[in-house]
Amino acid sequence: MSQMINQRVIFISVATISILSLAFALYLEKEMDLLPCPLCMTQRALLVIVGFIAIIASLHNPQGWAGKSYWILCAIFSLLGALVAARHIWLQNLPEDLVPACGPSLEYMLQTLPFYETLQLILMGDGNCAEIVWTFAGFTIPEQTLGLFLLLALVCIWQSLKRTSSQI
Repeated sequence: MSQMINQRVIFISVATISILSLAFALYLEKEMDLLPCPLCMTQRALLVIVGFIAIIASLHNPQGWAGKSYWILCAIFSLLGALVAARHIWLQNLPEDLVPACGPSLEYMLQTLPFYETLQLILMGDGNCAEIVWTFAGFTIPEQTLGLFLLLALVCIWQSLKRTSSQI
């Protein structure tokens, strides 16, 4: 019984961390006027997916392999977020002469290009993604986001590897 409660609490914690992180991103955007680049938006979308899966899992409160499936899905999307954040960090650390040119806005790309091509361009990043606009404790926003995604991935992987009461 306590295993069941603990799993639900951890799913709720993952969802809460996702929601609070998104709220902070919106604060940076709306209150500090830091416009998100395409890679920032991609990281936000992946964080929404992780949070959504965690909310659904907490409501469903699955046991056994169903619970593991939710943890694995959260881990996959967290690791994808970590990869996007790592790409973002790489772009920010390129020498200035190697930074790609700034591209069109996301709205423009969605209106004029096929979805697959838009997605491909977003994941590549552009000059806007290379700009460092804010740091905290010496870490850029993508570096902080990478840490967040890795933490979420570790929690999800740990939970997926734990034995459930049905396996004991």
